[in-house]
Amino acid sequence: MNIALIGYGRMGHEIEDIAVKRGHAIKLIVDQDNTDDLNRTNLKKVDVAIEFSSPGAALKNIVKCFTFKVPVVSGTTGWLEDYDTAVGICKKNKTSFIHSSNFSIGVRLLFILNAELAKQMARFSEYKVSIEEIHHTKKLDAPSGTAIALATGIIEKHSDYERWCYDYEKVNNCIPIHSVREGTVPGTHIVTWDSEIDTISIKHEAKNRKGLALGAVIAAEFIYLKKGIFTMDDVMGF
Repeated sequence: MNIALIGYGRMGHEIEDIAVKRGHAIKLIVDQDNTDDLNRTNLKKVDVAIEFSSPGAALKNIVKCFTFKVPVVSGTTGWLEDYDTAVGICKKNKTSFIHSSNFSIGVRLLFILNAELAKQMARFSEYKVSIEEIHHTKKLDAPSGTAIALATGIIEKHSDYERWCYDYEKVNNCIPIHSVREGTVPGTHIVTWDSEIDTISIKHEAKNRKGLALGAVIAAEFIYLKKGIFTMDDVMGF
């Protein structure tokens, strides 16, 4: 495939390295200093775009690709209030789209375990859930998209919870999320069910960004030549 990288920070560099190793070519790199390069002429050279930019730029970048019928894999979080708008434009232009808060295969497995544990915990009201997420200081959004996805998975399986909230809010029927920003850590997510008797936790700790980058490239390979809206569950066959 010929790939456009939109966003060329740490993740962009990791994606470039893995994509080239898997036999793909990087035909276009767009970052904050050359946004005008994301245009019809340059996008004609690519088969799929992988977008890891910023919350404020994501929708504009994605829509521009759809306008020129370029499929998009997006891992940018913090903009999902506009997700349905992106989906509508994707369908209108008959192309394809995958967005994920986290492309790591390990995190997809965490989501499955999280949903199953929430389903079982619905039988035991003495356990109360909380989520902690830890990321590097340059991550712009908090809570992380992955933490919000974990909370959503719990809400779908456990009737005691209606929404997520920040951990400093004291709100009934919400899942408190504690966000930490420190150093250069790639990302850690911990779901904890606590009672007076014991504590049950599930945890995913990324050792580096390679798992995220690999998942994004695999997602690009999946949607190449497809039409429609997909998820990482589709990619992994869950």
